[in-house]
Amino acid sequence: MPAKRRLISTCVAAVALSLLAGGGIAGQPPPGADAVDSAAPGPPAVPGATAHGAYLDYGPAGVSRMAELSRWLGGADLRVGHTYLPGDLWVNIEGAPGFLTSWADWRAEDEDRLFVLNVPMLERNEERVPDAEVRSLLRSGAAGDFDRHFTRLAERLVSLGVPDTVVVLGWEMNGTTYTHRCGPDPAAWKAYWQRIVTAMRDVPGQRFRFDFTPSRGRDAVPWTECYPGDDVVDIIGMDSYDQPPGESFDDQIHDPYGLQKHVDFAAAHGKPISFPEWGLFRNGDNPVYMRRMLEWIDRHDPLYQTITDYCPHGVWQCKRNPRSSRVYRTMLTEMAAPARPATGTPSPAPTPPPAPTAPAPGPSGTPGASEPSPRPSPPVRPAPSSAPPAPATPPRRWCVTVPFADLLGRWLRERRICFRY
Repeated sequence: MPAKRRLISTCVAAVALSLLAGGGIAGQPPPGADAVDSAAPGPPAVPGATAHGAYLDYGPAGVSRMAELSRWLGGADLRVGHTYLPGDLWVNIEGAPGFLTSWADWRAEDEDRLFVLNVPMLERNEERVPDAEVRSLLRSGAAGDFDRHFTRLAERLVSLGVPDTVVVLGWEMNGTTYTHRCGPDPAAWKAYWQRIVTAMRDVPGQRFRFDFTPSRGRDAVPWTECYPGDDVVDIIGMDSYDQPPGESFDDQIHDPYGLQKHVDFAAAHGKPISFPEWGLFRNGDNPVYMRRMLEWIDRHDPLYQTITDYCPHGVWQCKRNPRSSRVYRTMLTEMAAPARPATGTPSPAPTPPPAPTAPAPGPSGTPGASEPSPRPSPPVRPAPSSAPPAPATPPRRWCVTVPFADLLGRWLRERRICFRY
């Protein structure tokens, strides 16, 4: 058989095996799947495929609350720790805050954990710097004037033992909140992102993944116009709160730059998705939003998701949202269930601890947050926790690109075939 025919036959066999096994194209369903939420679902999610977590606090308090939240969820496997670098001064963007040590220690306790760090691209990041000055700063960054700050950050993370940090760089760039916004000069913003990623990847020992995360909707500029390129992006995220644009969840899906666009755009670029920030907001205690957002997450199998858990967005540290809290607790307990014992009588469910009496301060600049921007607290070692044993290693996924769109049908165009094992 000629080499070309053998290659095509191999690809066809791979497609058939994937579909027979219940697999599908990343971000798309197998042909003929029923529609839910007006979007065709993918294959059933494999338990543990998505890494679950929450933003609970910047430093040691956030670390200790991870175990408490897990117990509240019946021992749920929370594998994602999420925090933010302050964007006030370059020295903090370089990784000076002492709380990074606590998160590095938490990450080192389990090889399956994921550390997610939001990194500002410019100092004075929340000082309402005018567009003309932002444009000048972005062009300076694109010229390499700020490379050294990100080299220092990368060196700091490697030295702390978290060289595989997921870096959410310049998040919500399509809005107006941050100095690191894209709108004043999209071309310079993209070139600056490329410089930062190159500088950080040049540091020996690094294994960073870079997460491009706009806010849902068009906002000040379509977020697709800010995308800096597949070679410098590893994950495509979306911050999605229950607020306009999109009053109903269907609106949030079908908005021109909404949840469906996020899934489709990532699939077209061969990237996994994430939800670094999401939660309740302007529509108050909304259990319908909570249920459908968790269903959307479960259906589309993001690399990770972290709810923003402080008022008004949260469900554990915030007492304002009891109905949504019940939905979240019920669904997350199942979605992030710990590994079951192979034999013997199941262990009794742990008694859930009460939620904290005071909400944790949120990340500065969270959309619509009314709380003042917090300052990182001095680093202290958290007390040992009684967290449940680490679960078994979750299923892995292997994907291959199938380039034969014309031969195998339009539904395969620019997609990947994924196998779980």
